[in-house]
Amino acid sequence: MPRRGLVAGPEFEGFQRRFFTPEEVARHNQPEDLWVSYLGYVYDLTPLAQEYKGNLLLKPIVEVAGQDISHWFDPNTGDIRKHIDPLTGCLRYRTPRGRFVHVPPQLPRSDWANDFGNPWWKGSQYKVGKLSAKTRNIRIINTLTSQQHILEVGALESMWEILHRYLPYNAHAASYTWKYEGKTLNMDHTLEENGIQDEEEEFDYLKMDGTHYIPAILLYFSDDLTEL
Repeated sequence: MPRRGLVAGPEFEGFQRRFFTPEEVARHNQPEDLWVSYLGYVYDLTPLAQEYKGNLLLKPIVEVAGQDISHWFDPNTGDIRKHIDPLTGCLRYRTPRGRFVHVPPQLPRSDWANDFGNPWWKGSQYKVGKLSAKTRNIRIINTLTSQQHILEVGALESMWEILHRYLPYNAHAASYTWKYEGKTLNMDHTLEENGIQDEEEEFDYLKMDGTHYIPAILLYFSDDLTEL
């Protein structure tokens, strides 16, 4: 594998995140920066919003920007939920917020064009990653500077992905050795695979506030500064 100084790992210039937390999705809640999540995945619909800017059919999508809209979909088919239209007696998409982009009208119309190809929810061009179904907090302490930060991370993220989250706080994070309770962490493994257990359920069972105990990862400087 490529090396960053003394620390083996991926080249972060082309690093692609696999997981995003609900809180991260919620930040993208404007028409010019519009994300949604559904059925376990995260989608960047900003290009769609730009293409249909000013179109009333975009309104139901803008209203749910930054939110999870899994309830719009049939989990078995991945398609929008359907129902029998009481007016026509036909099977059609169920859209309680109103018809939106790529959903056909209730009745035939001369201004309806279906030459857009696949509807936006059936393609993968907007997919950016998976939604973290379970998140947890982790404390990262830089032993060189004594600075510490608490990050919300996905339970299935590898240590490399957590390191990538930490880069805004320390651009040289890959030049440190990451340890927990004196043991060097395997950066290809998750927190739990490295023995850092998620004890949230136990704290809930004991009716204790789990925020008072957040596992701490210690970073030990081990290399000349390497700009990422």
